[in-house]
Amino acid sequence: MAALGWLTPRRRSATARSVLAGEASAEAARKSSQELEALDEAAAAAAVAEEPAPPEPAEPEFPVVGDDKAAAFFDLDNTVMQGAAIFHFGRGLYKRKFFERQELARFAWQQAWFRLAGVEDPEHMQDARDSALSIVKGHRVAELMSIGEEIYDEYMAERIWPGTRALAQAHLDAGQKVWLVTAAPVETATIIARRLGLTGALGTVAESMDGIYTGKLVGEPLHGPAKAEAVRALASAEGLDLARCAAYSDSHNDIPMLSLVGHPYAINPDAKLRKHARERDWRLRDYRTGRKAAKVGIPAAAGVGALAGGTAAAIALHRRRH
Repeated sequence: MAALGWLTPRRRSATARSVLAGEASAEAARKSSQELEALDEAAAAAAVAEEPAPPEPAEPEFPVVGDDKAAAFFDLDNTVMQGAAIFHFGRGLYKRKFFERQELARFAWQQAWFRLAGVEDPEHMQDARDSALSIVKGHRVAELMSIGEEIYDEYMAERIWPGTRALAQAHLDAGQKVWLVTAAPVETATIIARRLGLTGALGTVAESMDGIYTGKLVGEPLHGPAKAEAVRALASAEGLDLARCAAYSDSHNDIPMLSLVGHPYAINPDAKLRKHARERDWRLRDYRTGRKAAKVGIPAAAGVGALAGGTAAAIALHRRRH
């Protein structure tokens, strides 16, 4: 477990469970980052020529090249990726018969609601995490990591926002580390970070004994204040200056994390975060389309897609039942 000495003085209160979750996530992130570096070195030695990647959007004016005291922290759900990672992960587990059809229906409804509203519902997210914990209990960590690789290719790779991906690449090109910070399981987040070429990931740490999940969490989900604690702990351990760091998120729940850094960005923001960001002159980026329903912050195009997807899923389930 990470030492309490990692933490710098806090500018706000935090619960003991938030601190525990943040420190556990920071420790897991540093460990996974070291493992990713080793894998990258091995892959580079055996690399073969690949087709050039399509051009990315123009690099932003920030970050400062060569500033090794700076890093970037990116929320995952609806910031880097459309939708919620835990719901996509649940869909993949259902395909592999980890749970029954009624669980899939609940996951599908929560994902559709998330895309329609454009904001996180704490009860939905908690329900999804509880379901995921019960589903993986008794399974080996290595097994879920292997399955997670497949699920990324099946459901997540095509949902990465190119604009946010370009922002992360700008930090990497400037010689800075880039971390995902998410309530999703740290194993899932680490897979996504590695696939995107990022440094590593801070995520919710599920307890395991002898490589087998116990069905419990270490601390609490990495959400809201716990994210800020994780970033603070990791920055201290890495010797970073938070005033020179950047953070990116779509949700007002991440205001504690965004407020920690000197360069906060609101990406695809919900209504509360958009208002907060404008009041404080934070930078905003919106990579969604059809923002006509501004009153409730609903991305119209995404909403239509979610409704269509939800209808198709309902029809498919009905046909299978009959």
